Amino acid sequence: MAPANLPETMRGVLLPGGRRVEIKEFPVPTPGHGQVLLKMKASSICGSDIRAIYREHLGHGPEAYQNVISGHEPCGQIVAVGPGCKRFQVGDRVILYHISGCGVCHDCRQGYMISCTSPLRAAYGWQRDGGHADYCLAEENTCVALPEPLSYEDGALIACGFGTVYEALNRVRVTGQDRVLVTGVGPVGMAAGLIAKAMGASLVIGADVSEERMDFALKTGCIDQAVKSDASALAAIRELTQGFGCEVSIDCSGSPAGRLLALQGTRRWGRCAMVGEGNNVDFDVSQTIIHNQITVYGSWVTSLGHMEDLVEKLVEWKLRPDRIVSHRFSLDEAAEAYRVADEGQSGKVVIVFD
Repeated sequence: MAPANLPETMRGVLLPGGRRVEIKEFPVPTPGHGQVLLKMKASSICGSDIRAIYREHLGHGPEAYQNVISGHEPCGQIVAVGPGCKRFQVGDRVILYHISGCGVCHDCRQGYMISCTSPLRAAYGWQRDGGHADYCLAEENTCVALPEPLSYEDGALIACGFGTVYEALNRVRVTGQDRVLVTGVGPVGMAAGLIAKAMGASLVIGADVSEERMDFALKTGCIDQAVKSDASALAAIRELTQGFGCEVSIDCSGSPAGRLLALQGTRRWGRCAMVGEGNNVDFDVSQTIIHNQITVYGSWVTSLGHMEDLVEKLVEWKLRPDRIVSHRFSLDEAAEAYRVADEGQSGKVVIVFD
């Protein structure tokens, strides 16, 4: 039964695989204990949705896509609250941390519900209904307040994109003394460049195989210098850094070549963060890491607490994540939105709502 004064049905997007998109009618859910109902305002498309669901369904078991409404980067306004909610109210603007964990394991207690291993763990758009619908049922404990200076589009880009690189760049301790290499300047790499610059990085170099994405990243101020990821890339990076390489690197490509370039482009005694998902990388460990005294960090998404910190910092920095949005579509245009995102030549693609 739909909450009072709300429609009984809503539209929602399903991804059956094979680059197909289906829009179907669903009942508008009623929030239960500790839950809220969001009227969706913006819901962006993530590269992992493209790679692991839209093209073909990858993975097995509880981590696999469970034939639910897609979209794990939602942002909206609360229109109904269930019993037992402790903080948020009708009318509040909120971002969703995109995984609901068990809440009682070690990782959940530290805010890293991404790392929860309980069978109760469920990601929006993967194991439970997500944000590519008119309404989204959410756990109150996954909500993060969206301050007024930030738009709903800004909010949608925070949890999985800007939050992911904020976590990683904090781990590698970026300061004004650092030059930063970003390999892979898709939406996550663009976010990495913007956050690194806000943290004070003196130079941000972006490397990618796509001329279109490098041009977009330069135009939007996400990076300072662009390097084509080819056989001459490492030499170009060293030329831009007086032969030393960058003090910090972050791989957002997830590709073997991108990861290797990030490591090779890191200065001796430097720090490298890996956030791009999938694939493998093969290299001489002694010559690449050990002899160069490089520290490598693996970083997966962020925590609820650090996500709240980032929201505060974005307001302080006057940094709007929606700078990297290149395409906006309505929910009825979801098939075209996924097609554009799948091409891998754009900035961030967002589904927006009235």
